Amino acid sequence: MSFLLRVELPDVPGSLGRLASAIGEAGGDIEAIEIIEKSGDGTAVDDVLLELVGGTMPDSIVSACTELDGVRVLWISRYAAGGNVFLDLEAVEDLTAHPEHAMDRLVDLLPAVFRSDWGARVSSDGRVRHRTDAAPDHVSWADLAGTARLHSDDDVTLLCATRVDEEEIVVLGRHGGPEFLDSELARLGHLTQLARSIHRAPKVTAEVVEPA
Repeated sequence: MSFLLRVELPDVPGSLGRLASAIGEAGGDIEAIEIIEKSGDGTAVDDVLLELVGGTMPDSIVSACTELDGVRVLWISRYAAGGNVFLDLEAVEDLTAHPEHAMDRLVDLLPAVFRSDWGARVSSDGRVRHRTDAAPDHVSWADLAGTARLHSDDDVTLLCATRVDEEEIVVLGRHGGPEFLDSELARLGHLTQLARSIHRAPKVTAEVVEPA
């Protein structure tokens, strides 16, 4: 069974190794680790994708992590996508390979890139132009200057969104947590503007020159 663990730990040499050892001893098989954010206070936030083996319970993983000095578990939950990390660079490569559909592909990829539940593109007239299967039928428009966390109508869903242009935004939803970090907001804004540039880039057609 796959789980996502988001943990805050000291940003010092050996810290990640000690965390990995503690998780392994507690019965967790680590599939991937991604650094999500580094703070100015000497800490980092990492996402750890892992499998629980031998009947191990999530509480055992949490206890093993919190026994380490300076380590704080921010979130642990089942992770339906399995032990895969879809990095920003992979997303950009995909967008570049499908420039004519870059904005729709962006929405499709965002849940995997940000370990979230759904994504959607919403226009200023309230229409949902594209959404992933798990997204609600109606996603509200928000007049944004950039990228921000949004208020949700329920106590479960966490929302953030970024402006594409004057007429469109991209919205990302998570059920339950973890909270969207400032670094994730910055990445969302950056990826969205890259997708917009790729989509609007002129198509280059090779010209065949006949020999003289």
